[in-house]
Amino acid sequence: MTTPEPQPSAPEPSKPTKPSTAPQPPAPRYKDRIYRSPAALAGGVLLLALTGWLGIDAMVAGEGRTPWLALAVMLLVVPLVVAYTLRPAVFVNDDRLRVRNPFRVIVLPWGQVASLRSGFTNEVVDGSGAKYQLWALPVSLRARKRASRAQDRLAAQAGRGERGGRRDGRGPGAGVGVELGRGGVTEAPRRAETDQAMDELRTTHEARGSEPSAQGEVTVRWAYEIAGPAVVGAVLLVILLAVG
Repeated sequence: MTTPEPQPSAPEPSKPTKPSTAPQPPAPRYKDRIYRSPAALAGGVLLLALTGWLGIDAMVAGEGRTPWLALAVMLLVVPLVVAYTLRPAVFVNDDRLRVRNPFRVIVLPWGQVASLRSGFTNEVVDGSGAKYQLWALPVSLRARKRASRAQDRLAAQAGRGERGGRRDGRGPGAGVGVELGRGGVTEAPRRAETDQAMDELRTTHEARGSEPSAQGEVTVRWAYEIAGPAVVGAVLLVILLAVG
């Protein structure tokens, strides 16, 4: 008597997998772009070095009221030098524009920025019409004239076919913004540096002004850490001069 062979069992249906409920990592946030004036930074370092050298020498070697006068002058001068040279900066990200001026810090969400103006000074205007000057982006009329002359020179060379391309603009280097010099090909400035920075700010404003994360209120904070020591130095200097 033969026993029946066991039949293979049907495979169990696979259970549907539930979607993962684990929190997703936040989108990466990039560091702020920072705009500053290299000339102001260099000038501020030199002024601080000169003030420190003269002030410390007067405090150490001076007699009578001289050390106190030197201390008062340093308390007054050093914060002002820092405020107008090292401190100004403009910080930019996708959500807001932060302007650090000599004695104030203004935070403007892109949704509150009405316009960015360039004239004899660069400034930002908020939705209420208040204007804030961008100390970190000073206007240089000389740089504008230099860039304009470079553009005129490139246009003249392009008209004479001296840019290494054909006159129809389809040759290599057409529209690249280069010029031929004695040392080879050199890049010509299309715009002054601060004007280029303002163009970048306007581009970011146009792209991010309507985003939900770029809304909010404009905040203004006074830099008491700068104004305080300067006021103390000024008062001390007045007292010393009055007593003497």
